[in-house]
Amino acid sequence: MAGNVSTPINFAVIGCGMLGRQQHVPNIAGSPKTVLHTCCDLSDDALAECRDIHGALHTAKDYRAVIRDPEVQAICIATTEKLRLPLIAAAAEAGKPVYCEKPMCTSLEEMRDIQRVVKDAGIPFCVGHNRRSGPAMLEAQAIFREHMTNPAPCPWRFDREGENRPQVEGDGTAAMAVRINDDWYSWKGWALDKGHDPFGPMLFEMTHFTDLCNWFLDAEPEEVTALEYGIFNHGVVIKYETGELATIMMGANGTFGYPKELYEMFGNGAAVAVDHLLEIRTSGIAGAPSRKTYAMLKDRHPDVGTEGGLPGWLAKKRVACQEAEKAGDSSLIFTAEPDKGHAHAIDRFVDEIQGTGPMVCGVDDAVRATRVAFAAITSAHERRIVRLEEI
Repeated sequence: MAGNVSTPINFAVIGCGMLGRQQHVPNIAGSPKTVLHTCCDLSDDALAECRDIHGALHTAKDYRAVIRDPEVQAICIATTEKLRLPLIAAAAEAGKPVYCEKPMCTSLEEMRDIQRVVKDAGIPFCVGHNRRSGPAMLEAQAIFREHMTNPAPCPWRFDREGENRPQVEGDGTAAMAVRINDDWYSWKGWALDKGHDPFGPMLFEMTHFTDLCNWFLDAEPEEVTALEYGIFNHGVVIKYETGELATIMMGANGTFGYPKELYEMFGNGAAVAVDHLLEIRTSGIAGAPSRKTYAMLKDRHPDVGTEGGLPGWLAKKRVACQEAEKAGDSSLIFTAEPDKGHAHAIDRFVDEIQGTGPMVCGVDDAVRATRVAFAAITSAHERRIVRLEEI
C-alpha cells in the first residue's frame, strides 16, 4: 500500500502532453489526496510549465529513473498508447500503483500482456475511463442498477392486459442508447494518421462508451455488430449474454455548440437519462429525482443560464460562441464544461490504493471494454456479426 489514509500520495505523471497538462497535472497538484512529485516528458517546454505553473517538485526525462525513485509512490501514465506497456511493466516490477489513460493499448496482444503483468504483480491499477467518476454518471448508474436489481412497480404504468398480460421472454431486460456528437476539426493530426493510430476513434474514443455500456448494463457482452463510414460516422450494437442491448452512435461531423453526450437507459418500466453529464432525468422509478442538475467547470459566465442543466449550458455556450467570433479566437467557445470525472477518478483511485474505496476501473473491466471495441472494429471491417469469444 502506497502511503496511509491521512498522508497524500506522491504521484509521478509520465507523459505531459496536452491531456496531461490540461487534466492530470493540475488535478494531482490541486488535490489534498495527492502530491505532484515528478513530471516526466521529453519536452523542455512541457516540463517548464509543469514546474512553473503547476508546482511539480521535480522534472525528469528518464521514465525508468522516475519509476525507481523511492519517493514516487504511484504513477500516472498519459503518454500515447504505443508507450504504455513498457511503463506499466516497469511500474509493476517496482510494485507501484498505476493510473493509465485509455485506451491502455493499441493491440489485443498488448492488452493481454498488460492484463497478465498487472495481475501477476497484484498492483492497484486503474484505466482512465473517467466518465465512470463523473458525479452525474455515478448517481445515474446507482439509480439504474438499484432499479434493475430491486424494481418497484410504478403505480401509473399503463398495463393494458393487467392480470391477463402474457409472460414474455426478455420482460424487464435493459437497453441503452449512447449518442456522441463530436467535431473532427478539433482533433490532433495523429488521430488521422493510420500509421500512428490505425483504428482511429473506433479505439481511442469507443472504449469510453463500450465501458459505460458494460458498467450500466452489468452484463457480459456476447456479440457486436458495427457499421462505419470513414472515421467520422460509426454505429455499434452490443448484445449481452442475458439479452441486454446497447447502441452507440458516434458522429464526428458535429459541433461543439451542441451537447456532446447523451446516455439513455431503459428497463423494468423505467428510464434514466444523462445529458452531457450536466443533468440526469428519470421516469418510472419511485423516489428517484425526475431531474437533477450538476455543477459546471470553468464557468466564465455565471450570470448567464442561471437555471443550470442543459438550458443553462446552451445559454452560456451561445454567449461564448459570440465572444469567440467577435475576438477571432475559437478557444473562447470552451466555458462551463461538464464534469467528466477526471479529477474525481484520481481521488477515487487514491481511495482504492489506501483501501478506503472500491475499485474504480480495474484491468479486467478495461480489457472487457477494449475487446468490445476491437469486436466493433472487426465487425465494421468484415461486415458481419462478431462474437466476443473471437476477440
